Amino acid sequence: MISITDLLTDNRIPGNYFASDAYVQGDLELGLLENRRGERLLALPEMLLQGIYAGLEKETGQASRLVLYNCGRWWGKNFYARFCEELTDYYQTPMADMPMVEFIQCLEQCWVTHGWGRIKLDHSYQDRGFLVVTITNSPFIKHAPKGDQPVGFLEAGALCSFFSQLTGRELHCVQTTCESMDADSNRFVLGLPKRLEPAETMVTNLDHDAIMQQLCQS
Repeated sequence: MISITDLLTDNRIPGNYFASDAYVQGDLELGLLENRRGERLLALPEMLLQGIYAGLEKETGQASRLVLYNCGRWWGKNFYARFCEELTDYYQTPMADMPMVEFIQCLEQCWVTHGWGRIKLDHSYQDRGFLVVTITNSPFIKHAPKGDQPVGFLEAGALCSFFSQLTGRELHCVQTTCESMDADSNRFVLGLPKRLEPAETMVTNLDHDAIMQQLCQS
């Protein structure tokens, strides 16, 4: 609840911090992009993403999946730190005290504004110890080499690290559906490593619902 006193001392009513028209700023003529704090933003061309994937595949072969996952973990760790810092500074509220609805709205808008697609959290399996994260229109998956299994290793690592820090528990992340395999979206399942380990071998022959059913029964 915002009091009259608050309005008299601070006439700014915070909206969604990551709203695209307010968050992304810069000088297009100079090719500069910044966020609303004046920090530089980087635009990744499609050819650069394709080149990174091709280079990793050539240099590391099958190990490129692990390299991407670990890179994602590093990205997720730093993203979480920046995300918390920016929201705490803007809303003048510690992350732990933010309403969950507001936190989710900020995360969803942040994902869109940075051009990473659209992210949604599915709490249907929360009482069984799993969180399902759905991402659509992912540029990272769009430009990744297609194969016979999901290719969102970068995002899996990022989600793993982000939610591990958020929950204070070491989590693992497995992708169960992928747009590169003509799925309607990319689904990632987060949970404790030992409970999620069986899903690693299920993704090649079971659909998402069947995988979740097996995980919940184990």
